[in-house]
Amino acid sequence: MAERKKPKLAVWKFASCDGCQLSLLDCEDELLAISEQVEIAYFLEASRATVKGPYDISLVEGSITTPHDAERIHQVRRASRVLITIGACATAGGIQALRNFQDVREFTSLVYASPQYIETLKKSTPIDEHVYVDFELRGCPINKYQLLEVLNAFLNGRKPNIPNYSVCVECKRRGNVCVMVAHGTPCLGPVTQAGCDALCPSYHRGCFGCYGPKENPNPPALSERFTAMGWSDQEIVRAFRNFNAYAEPFRKESEAHEAKS
Repeated sequence: MAERKKPKLAVWKFASCDGCQLSLLDCEDELLAISEQVEIAYFLEASRATVKGPYDISLVEGSITTPHDAERIHQVRRASRVLITIGACATAGGIQALRNFQDVREFTSLVYASPQYIETLKKSTPIDEHVYVDFELRGCPINKYQLLEVLNAFLNGRKPNIPNYSVCVECKRRGNVCVMVAHGTPCLGPVTQAGCDALCPSYHRGCFGCYGPKENPNPPALSERFTAMGWSDQEIVRAFRNFNAYAEPFRKESEAHEAKS
């Protein structure tokens, strides 16, 4: 009987810190199971060996920040049957999307001695602003077990079972006392998608919004709570301008308070 042909998996990097790719490598023992099910055809973080496409599944890390990358992502899309974006950079523009609120030319003139040689776009944008994306996996970095679930789902033709509720649910499950109620600590947990197992609140710190906005968030209501706790508009702006600053619900809320300050 002919040997079953393994699906080809490719991992691509754009503007990012490589943390989400490292989450895949951090699977360690699980990587053996993955390699039994797929052919890792392109993954420069792990190996220089490459196999030509087309690819059955492409994992894309990073945002689009240069004209070259804006062209390259279309090449990746054409070569991929399924394209999955991983991490805050790929799904929301990442921390580098802070440039979107200012003039990037001012930044380059301050940082580089010869800014005329810097070729960059005015904005850092998520992948779905350029090509069709089959699934978005959020996080900064992503949760490796969620990544395994997504790969398993697409390899078996089913919908990934990824939670869309808030970090508050994870706090309840862990038996955490609410840091806002008990300690008056500002926390983005009520508007942030679960995935970290409430890591920061478990250590009595407020959530930083690493997994981006949950389904149907209500940032204005949370901002009212922050204001009642004594936060200024500028402090609220900074709270929403973090790893997922350009995700629409967070962006709109920060811009609303920036206009007031």
